[in-house]
Amino acid sequence: MKKKPDFNWLKNSRGILPKGEWFVEFFTPGELHAHRALKVLETSSTAFQEAALIKTHTFGKVLVIDGETQSSQYDEAFYHESLVAPALLAHPAPKSALILGGGEGATAREILNDRGIERVVMADIDYNILSFAKKHLEPWHKGAFEDPRLRLLAQDAKKLVEHTSLKFDLVYSDLPSPIEGGPAFGLYTLEFYRRMKRILAPGGVFTVQAGPGTPLQFELHPALYNTLSRAFRFVGSYTAFIPSYDMPWTFLYCTDSPRLAPASLSAPALDRAAAKRLKRKLSYSDGETITGAFRLPKYYRDRIKASRAVITKARPMFFSTSQH
Repeated sequence: MKKKPDFNWLKNSRGILPKGEWFVEFFTPGELHAHRALKVLETSSTAFQEAALIKTHTFGKVLVIDGETQSSQYDEAFYHESLVAPALLAHPAPKSALILGGGEGATAREILNDRGIERVVMADIDYNILSFAKKHLEPWHKGAFEDPRLRLLAQDAKKLVEHTSLKFDLVYSDLPSPIEGGPAFGLYTLEFYRRMKRILAPGGVFTVQAGPGTPLQFELHPALYNTLSRAFRFVGSYTAFIPSYDMPWTFLYCTDSPRLAPASLSAPALDRAAAKRLKRKLSYSDGETITGAFRLPKYYRDRIKASRAVITKARPMFFSTSQH
């Protein structure tokens, strides 16, 4: 008699997780990612967002903001180097940079790693999150908040962009997801990007974190690509897999300079720039990593090409990875 298959790997909802406390993100009704939380280390609740620093079994300390994994001690460099390095190394001699958001301080850390950088302005709306980061996220910022080249502003990044007379070689948008009612969704619109472009110096580059790169949550990225393509001559999509996110994450690189266009990036040239200008070697990125990251699979290129969505003030897009 044939033995009946034993599907003991199928779990019911009551027994799906081992004993203990778990931080769970439901990406879709049928998909979740869970971190075993050994301890809640610190929390911060403000008018703008809720943050928690938890100690996890696998990824060490993990920063959670508004229910989303923001970054982990184990692999934050995968994200922050991916965000910063392409534009930083492509630009021939960046002197100034603006960070929109960036509360952990790790984006500033990566920019300040360049010996030639003279001024970095970082604008984050939430003073309490900045204080939280300074005190508890040293493994992320590694003292960047104390660097004399950094000017830290606890203010609305949108208002800074609208009123500043400064020009920047590099601008990075390291903002949380555009959650309805959250502080960031107004900085994901065509009107904002056109205004922001005015503060880019000639030959400047704008880079934005652009949401998940999983097929199940690939709505925000194509919409941002279309939106930014109406503001910039050259827009390139690139990705990095972030283990603590359990998915690829996407970025958009934008410029009007033909010599800095994504198709013009050279791996050897990027490596030469890194060797000449960076004080500390990168752990995740190099020229081959960067140029390869822009080579999206056909499926994603087709999804971007098929999208017609454009994000405007009148038609904002709200998005969160933890949707269910």
